[in-house]
Amino acid sequence: ATGPRQNNGIFYEIRTYDIKPAKMKEFLEMVSKYFHLRTAHSELVGFWYSELGAMNKVLHIWKYDNFAQRTAVRHALANDKDWQGKFISAAVPLMEKQHNEVAYLVPWCQLGKPPKEGGVYEWVTFQMKPGGPALWGEAFRAAINAHINTGYTRLIGVFHTEYGLLNTVHVLWWNESPDHRAAGRHSAHEDARVVAAVRDSVRFLECQQNMLLIPLPCSPLK
Repeated sequence: ATGPRQNNGIFYEIRTYDIKPAKMKEFLEMVSKYFHLRTAHSELVGFWYSELGAMNKVLHIWKYDNFAQRTAVRHALANDKDWQGKFISAAVPLMEKQHNEVAYLVPWCQLGKPPKEGGVYEWVTFQMKPGGPALWGEAFRAAINAHINTGYTRLIGVFHTEYGLLNTVHVLWWNESPDHRAAGRHSAHEDARVVAAVRDSVRFLECQQNMLLIPLPCSPLK
């Protein structure tokens, strides 16, 4: 294992699809029409499309109790004629690339919910130096808490990869709007607590990337 995690077997599969630029509208319409066939098999945490930071990309997160459950779900999906015939056969030609990761929530974070519907989400990916949470965990946690304490943003979840590129941490935030986020970020950059915490944590950082995400109607996190 790459480090401490929640004291249970629950994990999250993060799936990211690159959609052909001319096919994004068609893909989202298909999701809206047929995705209930997929969610009948396992729990969807959220489904978003990228607005800023990446183009023609969708991201969805699935919750599993253990790997045996995921295996059973994947087997059932492969044998679900409606799912395969109505969605998969038509959706796959619209995609350019698929990528998945398995991640755990970090031990000090519970999966949260936004205070209301209608906001936007920010997905921030941190590639940390090798060594795992034993090396950078406390500094990273302090940086996250410093942003939470400013009050301008709401933390939804912090995910640490187990399969995929290791030493990767994904942080999901919620904001009322892109402008609300921008104003909060500017204020945070002037907060001495945030500056100090970030300065300490970036010692362990190799790179980072973020996306502004818009939830789809089928997403439980809206």
